[in-house]
Amino acid sequence: MRHTLAFTALLLASVATGAQAQQNNQLATRQDKTQATPRLNPVVAERADRLSDQMVRQLRLNGYQASRLRSINEDKVAKMAAIEQKHAGNSKLIDEQCQGVCKERDRELQAVLSTDQYSNYYGSRASFYKYDRDYAATATNARFVNSVQSPAPASSKGAVLAPSAETPRTTPASTRARGR
Repeated sequence: MRHTLAFTALLLASVATGAQAQQNNQLATRQDKTQATPRLNPVVAERADRLSDQMVRQLRLNGYQASRLRSINEDKVAKMAAIEQKHAGNSKLIDEQCQGVCKERDRELQAVLSTDQYSNYYGSRASFYKYDRDYAATATNARFVNSVQSPAPASSKGAVLAPSAETPRTTPASTRARGR
C-alpha cells in the first residue's frame, strides 16, 4: 500500500512538472513585438515599410523608436487594408473606420515619441494619412494593370502552358476506324 501511494505521488509530481515545462515553453516562444509579423502579405508589408520610412525621416527617430514605429505601423496598416478590402467602394465608411485605427496609432506613439516628436507627428497626421492612402491607391492600380497586361500562368508553380511537342498517338479505337 505504501509503495502504491509513493508511486502515485511520484507520478502526479512528474505530470505537474511536465505540464509546467510545456507552459513555460509556450511562453518562451511568443513573438517579439518589434519583429515583422508573419501574417502580413507582401503588399501590406511594403505599404507599412514605406509609411514607416517616411515617418522615421520626418520625425527623426532613433533606432528603438523606429523599430517600435514599424511594429505599430505594420499592425495599423494591416487593419486599414482589411477595412479597405471589406468596405471597397464605400469611401465614407472606410475613412471613418481608418480614422479610428489612426487614433489607436496616436495613443501608441505617444508612449514611444518624445514630446517634440509627438507634437510634430500630431501636426503632420493628415499628411501621413494622405501619403499612405495615395500609395495604397497607386499600388492597387499598378497591380491591376500589371495583372491584365501580364497575367500569371495557370499554375502557381511557374509552369508554362504550351502545345505538346509529341506527335499524336493512335488509339485502338482510331485504328479500328481505319480498318487496320
